Amino acid sequence: MHRFTMVKCILAVTLMALRVFPPSAQGAPLTYPATKKIDQTDTYFGHVVSDPYRWLEDDNAADTKAWVTAQNKLTFDYLAAIPFRDAVLQRVTSLMNYTRFSAPFRKRDDIFFYKNDGLQNQPVLYRQKGLGGTPEVLLDPNSFSADGTIGLTSFNLSKDGRYAAYGKTAIPGSDWHDLYVMDMTTRQTLPDVVHWAKYSGASWRGDGFYYSRFPEPPADKVLTVRNENQKVYFHKVGTPQSADILVYEDKAHPSYYVWVGGTEDERYVILVVQDPDKRGNALFVRDEASGETAFKPIIAETSDDSFEVLDNDGDKLMIVTNRNAPQRKVMLFDPSHPAEADWTVLLPEQQDLLESIVTAGDKLFAVYLKDVAGHAIVYDRHGQRENAIALPGPGTVSGFSGEKDDKDVFYVFTTMNYPPTIFHYAIASRETTLFRAPEIPDFQADRYESRQVFYQSKDGTRIPMFLVYQKGLKLDGRRPTLLYGYGGFNITLNPGFSATRVAWLEQGGVFAMANLRGGGEYGEKWHEAGTKQHKQNVFDDCIAAAEYLIAQNYTSPPFLALQGGSNGGLLVGAVINQRPDLFKAGIAQVGVMDMLRFQKFTAGTGWVADYGSSDNEEEFNTLIGYSPLHNIKAGADYPAMLVVTSDHDDRVVPAHSFKYIATLQEKSGGTAPHLIRIETHSGHGSSNLAKSLAEAADIYAFLWRTMGVTPVPQ
Repeated sequence: MHRFTMVKCILAVTLMALRVFPPSAQGAPLTYPATKKIDQTDTYFGHVVSDPYRWLEDDNAADTKAWVTAQNKLTFDYLAAIPFRDAVLQRVTSLMNYTRFSAPFRKRDDIFFYKNDGLQNQPVLYRQKGLGGTPEVLLDPNSFSADGTIGLTSFNLSKDGRYAAYGKTAIPGSDWHDLYVMDMTTRQTLPDVVHWAKYSGASWRGDGFYYSRFPEPPADKVLTVRNENQKVYFHKVGTPQSADILVYEDKAHPSYYVWVGGTEDERYVILVVQDPDKRGNALFVRDEASGETAFKPIIAETSDDSFEVLDNDGDKLMIVTNRNAPQRKVMLFDPSHPAEADWTVLLPEQQDLLESIVTAGDKLFAVYLKDVAGHAIVYDRHGQRENAIALPGPGTVSGFSGEKDDKDVFYVFTTMNYPPTIFHYAIASRETTLFRAPEIPDFQADRYESRQVFYQSKDGTRIPMFLVYQKGLKLDGRRPTLLYGYGGFNITLNPGFSATRVAWLEQGGVFAMANLRGGGEYGEKWHEAGTKQHKQNVFDDCIAAAEYLIAQNYTSPPFLALQGGSNGGLLVGAVINQRPDLFKAGIAQVGVMDMLRFQKFTAGTGWVADYGSSDNEEEFNTLIGYSPLHNIKAGADYPAMLVVTSDHDDRVVPAHSFKYIATLQEKSGGTAPHLIRIETHSGHGSSNLAKSLAEAADIYAFLWRTMGVTPVPQ
């Protein structure tokens, strides 16, 4: 897509930039496409469970393709008929049309960064000599495909900077990618190509790199085949993939995930092994300097404890772990004294969560979270604290990276109303300076207020939530409010800026982001409290967030919507089933909706550690109790639902969304629309910016239409 300039509109100054109409303005009930049912049942520990839409799991079948076409026609006709939908798309496009940069990273005198001029479908990778050099395009993913759906998935430089291995999406939107090699002197891509890589970049050693791949799948199962038998290979530059050396496989455990990395000096090769039934991993090491050919165990058995090698300090390895330290700590491991009792503490566990830590410039840069706000602390390599980096305020800090000889680092700071801003930190002087601040058209940060609140969940647990809205907004219980949640997999929802979200806020809307249990906001105990038999805590936390927003008069059920993606899509489905009275609408994006069969497809086996499995009787009893697909009640009056998925999603296969919406359309006794939006040539997220903007516009238009709101042009 070519960059273009939108006509600048005058920003409305009113805080009531919307018009509210009676819900009756939404129109007549929809007639849904007919969805056939089959006689399919499964028996789990004596429980017979019907699965009449099982046939929708075959995305290659003619019947499924015809069903997708019919559902998409209904949905896109409905969205196209919303009078203001095109204006919403124009507005989110205008807001996104600004230059965006990533934090730079170095390799000796070369500085690399990603840049999007505004409306490019994919960010472009640039290289320049030093801070004062002239940037040159190194890789432009917009040239990879005509429609911009092939992205750059990874970029890894060899130790001497002579080569780079970079990943390209193999199928638009999917997790499959191919690895290529670039000669950094000539900037030419070499003949080398590695196929069927997944969840893997390249870890260089000398003139080759380690990578992980799966066996080539059957042609008709590329997007649904279970991710099994992952192996680690070594590829030497200038040779075909058929000559790659097998480094590691585990035939006895085909579901295990395996990766190999290395320390910066290339002395140690690190093998990580993860059992999908466990939240942690095993860890092995090979000392290349001593000529070792076999991996020796650091942690021989997988458990719920995680271990990550940060780097080496001479003969010893710095390992980040949550074993006996839910908030995480850094330990020193000496391969000559491998007993765990001989490990020593480099950075002890603190009250606040150690969210991330990297080595750069012979220092340790650690980010700690206190009530989800980041604090950046610098330590020397002996674990002695040197200083805290001054940040603009409570918010999210990220992007630190570097090598041992670097003299500076870059980082990014953002909040809900503070766009991502890049800062430069000089290591010797400890001086922070502004490096790049974005300039966003029609956005004035001081018009918006961002605040953190705390509320009590059902069991009394204190839950944080971030809110952002226009300053001085009248809280009359009628503010269109979008509640967003996730709550899983130890993932933290950090407060951050979204340009497209401004389109919601400038219309007098409220955006709320709840930090539910199951996430990583307060360490492993917080995570564990939202897993397996404790998963209901996540839904209770979300329900309590909605009740708080209503009780505090931000909104009321006719103006409240719930949104989430992936595990958050599961959240939306489960919470809407349990408390349909709280919401006017739900937006479930690429959600895990069938909790009895998720482990049978692609990456699903990797989620058992969080969810449990229907193959286990106790865990089945928990899963069947909240599974979105299996808890839709016949005749119930459910809120409006827009389910979003993609044809190439090979992480959460679209069958989850297909079966869920078919069941909701069949059983719901109300008149609210229940639609599915199935994107093409996309995956577990939009495959290019144009698709992302169209999806955002459709979501906002759907919500405003459902709430009886007409946005005022900006």
